[in-house]
Amino acid sequence: MPTPVKHLLVGDDERPDRPRTPLPPLEGGQPAPPWHQRSIEVALSDLSSSREGLTTDEASRRLARHGPNRLDEGPPRSLIAMFMSQFADLMIVILIGAAVISGVVGDLADTFVIAAIVLLNAALGFAQEFRAERAMAALKTMAAPAATVLRDGPPARVSAAALVPGDVVLLETGDIIPADLRLIEAASLSVNESALTGESMPVEKSAATIVAADAAVGDRLNVAHMSTFVTRGRGVGLVVATGMRTEFGRIAHLLTRTGSAETPLQRRLGRFGRGIAGIVLLICAIVFATGLARGEPALPMFLTALSLAVAAIPEALPAIVSMSLALGARKMAAAQALVRRLPAVETLGSVTYICSDKTGTLTANRMRVARYYCDGLSTTAPGTGLTWQTLLTAMAISHDAKADDTGRVMGDPTEVALLLAATTAGIDQQSAGSQMPRVTEIPFDAERKCMSTVHRVADGTFTSITKGAAEVLLERSTHEQRSKGLIRIDRAPLRAVADAMAADGLRVLAIAMRRWSAMPDVGPLTVVESDLEWIGLVGLIDPARPEVRAAVADCRSAGIIPVMITGDHPATARAIALDLGLLETQGGGVLTGPELSALSDRDLQQRMRDTRVCARVAPEQKVRIVTALQANGEIVAMTGDGVNDAPALQQANIGVAMGLGGTDVAREASAIVLLDDNFATIVKAVREGRRIYDNLRRFVRYVLTTNSAEIWTIFMAPFLGLPVPLLPIQILWINLLTDGLPGLALAAEPGEPDLMRRPPRPPAESLFANGLGAHALLVGLLMAGLVLGVQAWYLYLRDPAWQTALFTAMCFAQLGHVLAVRSERTSLFSQGLASNAPLLGAVLVTAGLQLAVVYVPMLNRLFKTVPLSSAQLAVCIACGVAILAVVEVEKWVRRRAWEPRPAPPSSPGGTNSRQGIGTSHSRFDVRT
Repeated sequence: MPTPVKHLLVGDDERPDRPRTPLPPLEGGQPAPPWHQRSIEVALSDLSSSREGLTTDEASRRLARHGPNRLDEGPPRSLIAMFMSQFADLMIVILIGAAVISGVVGDLADTFVIAAIVLLNAALGFAQEFRAERAMAALKTMAAPAATVLRDGPPARVSAAALVPGDVVLLETGDIIPADLRLIEAASLSVNESALTGESMPVEKSAATIVAADAAVGDRLNVAHMSTFVTRGRGVGLVVATGMRTEFGRIAHLLTRTGSAETPLQRRLGRFGRGIAGIVLLICAIVFATGLARGEPALPMFLTALSLAVAAIPEALPAIVSMSLALGARKMAAAQALVRRLPAVETLGSVTYICSDKTGTLTANRMRVARYYCDGLSTTAPGTGLTWQTLLTAMAISHDAKADDTGRVMGDPTEVALLLAATTAGIDQQSAGSQMPRVTEIPFDAERKCMSTVHRVADGTFTSITKGAAEVLLERSTHEQRSKGLIRIDRAPLRAVADAMAADGLRVLAIAMRRWSAMPDVGPLTVVESDLEWIGLVGLIDPARPEVRAAVADCRSAGIIPVMITGDHPATARAIALDLGLLETQGGGVLTGPELSALSDRDLQQRMRDTRVCARVAPEQKVRIVTALQANGEIVAMTGDGVNDAPALQQANIGVAMGLGGTDVAREASAIVLLDDNFATIVKAVREGRRIYDNLRRFVRYVLTTNSAEIWTIFMAPFLGLPVPLLPIQILWINLLTDGLPGLALAAEPGEPDLMRRPPRPPAESLFANGLGAHALLVGLLMAGLVLGVQAWYLYLRDPAWQTALFTAMCFAQLGHVLAVRSERTSLFSQGLASNAPLLGAVLVTAGLQLAVVYVPMLNRLFKTVPLSSAQLAVCIACGVAILAVVEVEKWVRRRAWEPRPAPPSSPGGTNSRQGIGTSHSRFDVRT
């Protein structure tokens, strides 16, 4: 009888340095051997599975029994815990204590109002945190890896978290191993296990049973472990352990749990908040001491000082940043750019170079055959004759592309184009394939630049068909097929034909063959892919995406230099680059892989200043390109989709993986995943990143200014011989009302028209650069001066409404300020009040609530206010208008002093010095 599944979710690690997990017992009480010791049939039997996999119903039952296949992240916080955490701040705790003291001494009105404001503040914080957590949960769900499994027979793509013991998983090059697998099949399968074993070289895997019971993890060649990845070949594996029962799960047990990493911006704001807290507390102590010295009652002065501290310390800034980044990332996901690491949102505003793959990113990845060369003829349509028939047959059968039941052709875009062209010319793939069935395949790799298939012919002989780069097959061919027979190959004219095709922007593919009397040994590739008979050339075109030209223009105006990196022929790459606007002349800006190999690191740095196209580049050379650009002080975003792209994606400041055609490894190494594999989406992400950062600056500018105004008002009043300007409840009300709704609504501010006409932001630039700190200090001082003037005037008139007038004037001054800081340079009257509807609504609601405090009798008693006359209210509103006017003048001065200039156009060689744009920035890394 098979051992019950519920006992088999254990790993097989027997290392003495970690606690052993009991293995499932066999009949007779003996422990079962580790998975690598069990034969394939025994492993399948023990897990009640088969080579065809599980049924969907059985997988669902096992998932309910054993839980999802993921590492523990700790239990999620409950809503109650999230709400209660809002009261953990020291200032809030002290304020609650003050409310209790007020109640004890008999001032119940203050107690109730302070408690209500604290609760409202907690509710606001809870709402912010809840929205941020929901946004991040949605992003994690979108970023979840997937696996191909056999369910109910045919392969199905499911979330890796849904895998269960007994599932049969199909593996291909680039896949991340989703669970611990006992391999059932392994075809040239190599797995990189460096994350688990520390060994950098890939391990050749096999399905053979291993006898040694104490084999180390790295020696278990028939087991593929979770979170390692396939570097070559294909395989089939049986899931034997999931989640915390995998090797990685066991390691996770030993790790210390840590919170999520803060972004650099959050760390800077945290330091700033702690620094300003000390200053504010000192001022509050002075206010309290001064009030006592003037004979003010101790409790009201204590509450005033405490309320001022709570209102003035921007302890919520890091949380607001976290929420803004998370919600911004969610918005970017809706625009097809999935942010996997939040610091990438922050870094996007600093990107100076975007290094992009060509196929599928700059182009549509819908190849079609546009030109042929065969039997001595170059033509746009296939000809007739035996040589043409050979070429078309090779185009139909030497690949994996095939039509499904609906007639849709599936497969690699190049192979799909070849099959469609052959089918259009009258070749029946199924018939041709049955006459020359394929018996083996030698996959393409970047070093050989070709691939081969071997086919059995009806007479018992064999034919190998090789497709690849023209220059490679020219060197490996000795003869050329013509209708009159084989002739000795003349490479020069064939090379000229290939170059002419490439110069027209075509991707050139050469096709050759070799005849064999017996099945060739495909081990020595130099034998199989040598002494070839040249058949012909095929020129394919992958048209540029229509939206990419505009995106490239946006990059240029934003001071960002796009660079194409491709494995294609230099002439092909140059033609596409000219079409897209990456290059402006035929002559310059192109660097080839062989040229790159010959350059020293220093020479490469200099060359990359003028290079806009890198052609015939091997994946490992991308790392050198990125490193050279970074050595020049550039901030680099790098796209990639393959396993070999992962090092370059990790090296780049922002790695951008392809979500449609990319491998799991590339996605794991990236900070951003393009869900549509489109270059224009990268540019949209840069635009959104700049907008998010601008809105964070707006929020900080507004909050610091209003906080400084409150500090100056309370601090200066005693030294001017004025009574305490605001009651504790009024301070807290202003902090909740004007700092809350309008401040948060600034996050909805749309991007300014010149957003992509500015130079990139230096990554080391402080959040308070460009006068933000000075603005907060001086405008806050002006705001305090205005409201203290209102206080002094009405005290001079002996008007009992002086405190209500000051209270209301402060509110309207802050509302005038929030309207003015929507832009650092653009006038509000150019933007229009309705261009940020949430902010306009927040301002109107805030003004309405403030008027309710002034004119509703019940609220008069709670907030110690009195109704204002129309003239008094006009004075209060005038304070807001005055602040708005002053900031508008400041923006006018800024516009005169700083006229934004677009990045200069490329020089004739395709260079772009970005004059006037500082690019010598320290590196700003978004890797975790």
